[in-house]
Amino acid sequence: MEKANQKLALITKYFSDFTDTQLQQFAALEELYNDWNSKINVISRKDMEGLYEKHVLHSLTIATAFELPAGSNVVDLGTGGGFPGIPLAIFFPEVKFLLVDSIGKKLKVVDAVAEGLGLKNVTTRHTRVEDIKDKKFDFVVSRAVAPLKDLWKWSKPILKKPNPSSTTQPPGLICLKGGDLHAEISESGCRPRVMEIYEIFAEEYFKEKYMLYVPS
Repeated sequence: MEKANQKLALITKYFSDFTDTQLQQFAALEELYNDWNSKINVISRKDMEGLYEKHVLHSLTIATAFELPAGSNVVDLGTGGGFPGIPLAIFFPEVKFLLVDSIGKKLKVVDAVAEGLGLKNVTTRHTRVEDIKDKKFDFVVSRAVAPLKDLWKWSKPILKKPNPSSTTQPPGLICLKGGDLHAEISESGCRPRVMEIYEIFAEEYFKEKYMLYVPS
């Protein structure tokens, strides 16, 4: 636990208002992922070394720019091992998260981690996001799953319509990406708001990494 708490310092360097429960949940992530990753490989061994930076803090980029309202519904498209959905579910305990992936064994890990953390606001679904027909969401979140053009094509039908009288950010797609995005954005036909993560978290790892927001 002490080792996890040291790594947790990277999170508390940028966020200061967690409850004891949230701190315990963040601290427990490393042991849970180490245990499950040895059975079902969802995170590379190299990335496990930097779990809190490369996965947890990276996922929490979204929390620095978006105040997800209590009771809102968020879908994590192509969640893989549970990112960004699991860290965001810890950060926003009053928000409901549906973590979707087309690979069932990955969701087995996500379910076990969510249960191990005592997260009551996470459900999973073994499906492709384009096959979701029964629900609308306030936000779609995603991390390096597919080109922006495809992400937007899949997200648009399942996003709620904006409420003109609302003071909160309109429903939309929030995705985490890296590298030169000019061609990808151009091909998407979208005009996303682009935020540079290195300006939010001044860690070397986040250079040339971005958060994109496309409102519905």
